[in-house]
Amino acid sequence: MIRVVKIGGNVIDDAQNLARFLDRFAELPAPKVLVHGGGKLATRLSEQLGIETKMTDGRRITDRETLDVVTMVYGGLVNKQIVAALQARGCMAIGLSGADANLIPAHRRPAQPIDYGFVGDVEQQSFNVAFLQSLLEQGITPVVCPLTHDGQGSILNTNADSVASAVAIGASQIDTTQLVFCFEKPGVLRDVDDDESVIAHIDRPTYEALLQQQVISKGMLPKIAACFRAIDHGVTQVVIKHADNLLNATGTTITK
Repeated sequence: MIRVVKIGGNVIDDAQNLARFLDRFAELPAPKVLVHGGGKLATRLSEQLGIETKMTDGRRITDRETLDVVTMVYGGLVNKQIVAALQARGCMAIGLSGADANLIPAHRRPAQPIDYGFVGDVEQQSFNVAFLQSLLEQGITPVVCPLTHDGQGSILNTNADSVASAVAIGASQIDTTQLVFCFEKPGVLRDVDDDESVIAHIDRPTYEALLQQQVISKGMLPKIAACFRAIDHGVTQVVIKHADNLLNATGTTITK
């Protein structure tokens, strides 16, 4: 089984939380892939450089200056720090963006109804499955940052959950694949203020009911959408859980 694990920004922002997570990730048997976001580092660096951070509905507007910042932070600082930390834990890792070896081609999101700037939507049919397979067969663990490319020379900032889903779908063409979203909560919660209210299992009918009840909203919406996109395209199982519980059978399991 291939495990594709996505780590959330709030864990990346805390050095101790990240170190604990990487301890656990290194223990996972290969083959495996780690997908990461950028946390708040891009926002902090933008502020230091005098670049205004613009958000719409919780999503970053990526103009040319911001694209330079997220490329430096996601593809450089965060990616290479994680790779180096995994090497120290005996995990043979390689850092990748979507542009490397044409791993994740994408197209720039249309400017209507909202112009997000240099933001990419993945072209799943062009995902480089053969390259991913070659790395995994060599025992190398890819560490993938949320940057794609348009084939015309432009990097595109891309939602990290969408990148994780795309990688898992690609991996499912190689072998049975599990996608795990690790963040600061123990799973999908019926009550966001109660960590004991984890919903153990969500299928499509349950998802529709939770949407109507507005139990799933805001930042969880794109994450769950990415989960079902993966399930609908060959991924066997998706789990959402706390980063500290990576090696435990806990969290919210999502199936068809």
